[in-house]
Amino acid sequence: MNMEVENIIAPPVPKSLDATGLSIVLMKDVLLKTMFRMSLTKVTELASTICLPIPQTIELIDMARGERLVEAMATMAAGASSEACFQLTEAGKARALDALSQSEYYGAMPVPMELYENQIARQSIRNIQITRRQLKIAMGDLVLPPSLLDNLGPAVSSGRSILLYGPPGNGKSSISNGIRAAMGDRIYVPRAVVHAGQIISVYDPIVHTVAETSEDNPSLLRQTGNRFDNRYVYCERPTVITGGELTLDMLDLKFNPVSRTYQAPLQFKATGGVFIIDDLGRQEEPPQAIVNRWIVPMEMNYDILALQSGEKFIVPFDTLVIFSTNFHPNDIFDQAALRRIFYKIKIDGPDQADFLKIFALVAKKRKMPLDEETIIHLIRNKYPEISNVYSNYQPVFLIDQMIAICEFEGKPYHMTPALIDRAWNNMFVRSEEILR
Repeated sequence: MNMEVENIIAPPVPKSLDATGLSIVLMKDVLLKTMFRMSLTKVTELASTICLPIPQTIELIDMARGERLVEAMATMAAGASSEACFQLTEAGKARALDALSQSEYYGAMPVPMELYENQIARQSIRNIQITRRQLKIAMGDLVLPPSLLDNLGPAVSSGRSILLYGPPGNGKSSISNGIRAAMGDRIYVPRAVVHAGQIISVYDPIVHTVAETSEDNPSLLRQTGNRFDNRYVYCERPTVITGGELTLDMLDLKFNPVSRTYQAPLQFKATGGVFIIDDLGRQEEPPQAIVNRWIVPMEMNYDILALQSGEKFIVPFDTLVIFSTNFHPNDIFDQAALRRIFYKIKIDGPDQADFLKIFALVAKKRKMPLDEETIIHLIRNKYPEISNVYSNYQPVFLIDQMIAICEFEGKPYHMTPALIDRAWNNMFVRSEEILR
């Protein structure tokens, strides 16, 4: 296991209801709504669903019983489980319906924002130190010049914003993903947080990848509990990738007026991880507007969100933001915006030697035999047509084109100058006027 994993302090298991940081009223409402919506009766099932230890769950049930909102169920059969079961009384159902009319949220108890801030500090992305070896391994088969790793390493270890720019097809997106892979450790993501009584869902199976943990047997009433607060999910550091579809309202708190529930915005779900804005300049909003939205979070390490009521509140911002664009930065940003992006790294195409390395690697992976005559033809006759400008995507494109031709014609994989010419013609579109 990676050493960083061991060094991250887990959120402690709450030893009492007070230790959850939540009000009794909120916890009772979540309990009642969960029992009502999910028809749960067993203590173990309830504890697992609301993510509290069994002793605290029993204490909460006892409080609800004291208010005659919950009652014990009679055992109907001799062979039934010895575990006590509970159900809502009529008053409990009425209370649950009233609570549901205010918010449909039920299930896991939320984590108070203040407690989550403490956990963010324990597992901050700025605490990670990436070595050259880790970064190189994470980049996999990418052929990168040593000077690029020289620039990427300090940028990633700083946890500050990065701008990758350069001509298309040279691996900016792959490098962004490699940066995330280099981190290699895990963090604790809350299922939901609460601020001013409003519960905001955070854990998202689309964004967060669950890591394996050892769990106790849920059927045991006297279990020790997991080694961390079950209101959190133990996950790989998250990665959010957006492209041309990104709009500024995707960075706002989402309120569902039907269920009256909140969903955390993308950058909050990415806390402790990486937020990649790919193809910057292809979005509806201009790049300057997108970067302006990130200025406060990147400089101050906090973000400002707004509830449906209009109330604004501050949340921690602990995310490595990577902007990736095919445009020159001076063409899409003013100098004030550029100054706020801490690292600007140009990703150029490979030179001829690196191009040939990539070509050979791709051919080997695709099981395409190399042919010296074909490669000489490609270098001497085809690349001068485009001023000998090489790109990382071209070997994959050319070899896959030749493979498609071989498969169509029912021939073994092979490369010839004629096949390269056919593949080359598909890589570019000739400039010509189309009569309409």
